[in-house]
Amino acid sequence: MTQRATARGVERTLLDGTRADVLICGASFAGLAVARELAGSGADILLLDRYEIGERQTSACAVPEGWLRTMGAERSLRAVLPDMTFTTPHGTVRYRLPWRWAAFDYRTLCEDLFAQCDARFETAKVDGRTGFTVHTDRGDVHAPLIVDALGWRRVLARDGYQPPDAPLSRGLEVHPAANSSDGALDVWVDRSLAPRGFAWRVPAGEEARIGVGSYEPRHHVRDPTEDLAQRLGAEAERWQGNWFPHRLRDAAEDGVFFCGDSAGHCFPLSGEGIRTAFHFGIAAGAEIRAAHAGERTRDEALARYAAFSASHARAFRRALRLQRLIPALPPRLLTVALRALSRQPIVDRMFGWYLAQAPPRG
Repeated sequence: MTQRATARGVERTLLDGTRADVLICGASFAGLAVARELAGSGADILLLDRYEIGERQTSACAVPEGWLRTMGAERSLRAVLPDMTFTTPHGTVRYRLPWRWAAFDYRTLCEDLFAQCDARFETAKVDGRTGFTVHTDRGDVHAPLIVDALGWRRVLARDGYQPPDAPLSRGLEVHPAANSSDGALDVWVDRSLAPRGFAWRVPAGEEARIGVGSYEPRHHVRDPTEDLAQRLGAEAERWQGNWFPHRLRDAAEDGVFFCGDSAGHCFPLSGEGIRTAFHFGIAAGAEIRAAHAGERTRDEALARYAAFSASHARAFRRALRLQRLIPALPPRLLTVALRALSRQPIVDRMFGWYLAQAPPRG
């Protein structure tokens, strides 16, 4: 279990009355992408998070390789995976992708992203807000431009989410020492592991990330994760997990920019939320930069960013339909379909479309 590294005692000074031009709540993928985009803007940027930079890994940590180059985070690379395998109870199909997955080290990536920012950082737990005043366990912080990148709880919104009565999936994984790697990101669609979901293994250099995700939040995933690790001859150790959304939410509300999981920027079906956090974080940062420079008003920046997020709704709906359909297919039929789709031109088209929903860009 991660222990918070929040400053204590004499080091834990109050933030009460602190002001900034831009306040970014949450210092993981989305929050760091926003702050990075604002570097050199001249804005006084304050990043808040209850954990230190890179302290708490929240996912299997793999993105399309091009995104590591885009974000200047190549140092975090741990493995390149050009293939994916899909396994059902009736067989395994291997796809050669038109691009490559990159498994990375979470702490290294976060530290390298923060090094590209000119923001200041404080550890604090964000509890809510009143207008443009954000309440934390270290006092109130004021800013005219505020970002909620705090994850699925959507802390700064009028209404938050509460599982299991929310469009959230749940995932859990272990990080044993790697015992093999054949250059593939492995996926299992097996109802004995997840009646409505999938399982995975991501080779990452000296370790593997092995886990199970369920689209139905009421289904527990600890026992299936242990089962999968045992099947793969790995130790169920170094646990981490989280809830993740599978439906878009408003990216702007009451003057606040919502980014990453707080806006539902986690792609349905795959549960991939890292490159989408980068994608939307860059967009939010660009609009905030323009608002700070006086090129547009805050409301104009919010409207433009909200429209950019909403322009992805069709793709998200399409993926959500597949998320609902695939678990309902008879396993034999699903296996036949996976094999039928394995011809390289089809693979290139499918995964080309998938990448195009949040492509690497500066």
